[in-house]
Amino acid sequence: MPAVTGFSQRREARMRRDYLYRKSLEKNQSSREDKAKVRSALASGKTIPSELRASYDRLKSEVDAEDVKTEADRNHIDDEYGDAGHADPRAVITTSREPSSRLKQFAKEVKLLIPNSTRINRGNNRVDELVESCKSVSCSDLIILQETRGEPDGIVVCHLPLGPTAFFSISGAVLRHDIPGGSSPMSEAYPHVILNNFTSDLGKRCGNILKCLFPVPKPDAKRIVTFSNDGDFISFRHHMYSKTGKDKVSLHEVGPRFELRLFQIRLGTIDQKDADNEYVLRPYQNTANKKNVL
Repeated sequence: MPAVTGFSQRREARMRRDYLYRKSLEKNQSSREDKAKVRSALASGKTIPSELRASYDRLKSEVDAEDVKTEADRNHIDDEYGDAGHADPRAVITTSREPSSRLKQFAKEVKLLIPNSTRINRGNNRVDELVESCKSVSCSDLIILQETRGEPDGIVVCHLPLGPTAFFSISGAVLRHDIPGGSSPMSEAYPHVILNNFTSDLGKRCGNILKCLFPVPKPDAKRIVTFSNDGDFISFRHHMYSKTGKDKVSLHEVGPRFELRLFQIRLGTIDQKDADNEYVLRPYQNTANKKNVL
């Protein structure tokens, strides 16, 4: 694994301090409202409200220091993916320790599935070592695949450098060579990402985590990646399409295919065990009515 330099550690600490500062600003709602009143009064030429005259100098200096990016109200979730789309994401894919041959093959297919990704052998590296190494080379995401008795059953998506970390269970994984009728050749074009039925706030958050693994595609790309939510179970499919007529399109499945279920979102990277949980699945909790969360 590449060594972590002092420069990357200082840069990470600086970004983390800025992130925690923005997160602390969410708790100070009254200060943001006061600055909004001062900003509105200055823009319209009206007098400053009497209750703000004592603190006008401080508020005026803070308003003058803001720019287009910082004057709008943003929360810590906006900061995590604030730069999405400016540069192509770079994911690192690895497995749990001592993977089976089936999990290795699944990792290879996931590597081909996500553009600009890199697959590495886990070896004896600890999770914190993986995270530090990925941060040192400016990777955007760390993906860890897990298994039980040779069957892929879990995937962890850790966004770097600030988080969040999403934990999914995997069921019904079908590799490319197991697809009935055979699979189509794997294209290396950037795919279009389809997110279906992610309607709630948590669903939009989950969809944002998944779609930010993929770079922005070209308009004429014929590769499609679909995440379809049905009852909190996310069906993943990978297709290529071709036009067979003026208004006719033919789909060809490329694979792999599997089902995901979100069971935890942690506000932080995977090595931060004390980070707050944004969402935890509690399937056995007694409730008056069972409802879908995504």
